[in-house]
Amino acid sequence: MKPYSQACVNNREPILSVIARLFSNHKNILEIGSGTGQHAVYFARQMPHLIWQSSDRADNHPGIQLWLQDADLNNTPPPLELDVMQNPWPQITADAVFSANTAHIMSWASVERMLTMIATCLPNNRLFVLYGPFNYEGHYTSDSNARFDQWLRQRDPLSGIRDFEVINNLATRLGLILKEDIEMPANNRILVWHTSNRHS
Repeated sequence: MKPYSQACVNNREPILSVIARLFSNHKNILEIGSGTGQHAVYFARQMPHLIWQSSDRADNHPGIQLWLQDADLNNTPPPLELDVMQNPWPQITADAVFSANTAHIMSWASVERMLTMIATCLPNNRLFVLYGPFNYEGHYTSDSNARFDQWLRQRDPLSGIRDFEVINNLATRLGLILKEDIEMPANNRILVWHTSNRHS
């Protein structure tokens, strides 16, 4: 049976309304943390000009494969095995990297590793798009986010909603330049960075 996430269904259209603009002139997208695979199928179907490369840890691949096989799209290659803590990372040849609802699930060490490797491996002038809940100035943006954060930390003390300023400071130190911070439904955000011309 295919895995199913109601959250993916709830947020896919608002996310699409943003990334359709961001990725309009792109060709190859790497999705980090594809989870069930629902986003990969939906976004690839809605943006057929893109090659949408899903990725996740190996234990999530069977579910992703079921979604890809059922959709039978020609722009969704098989999922890439990628754990953000692995060394080395596979070579990134994408025009952009997209990740949804990962930063608050991962440990902070994993978030640091993800951003470091994106900044290191992604070519110059490419986009990194991160969707999820974030705190601002150390405060939750809603009571529901506060409850969600408490649930996350009870389940895994290393997880939790990240502070925007902390994650953006890290990104800046790594040479990622914040371009947009977009308000989304259900107290979520889309953060958009691009890689600088650090190697030119």
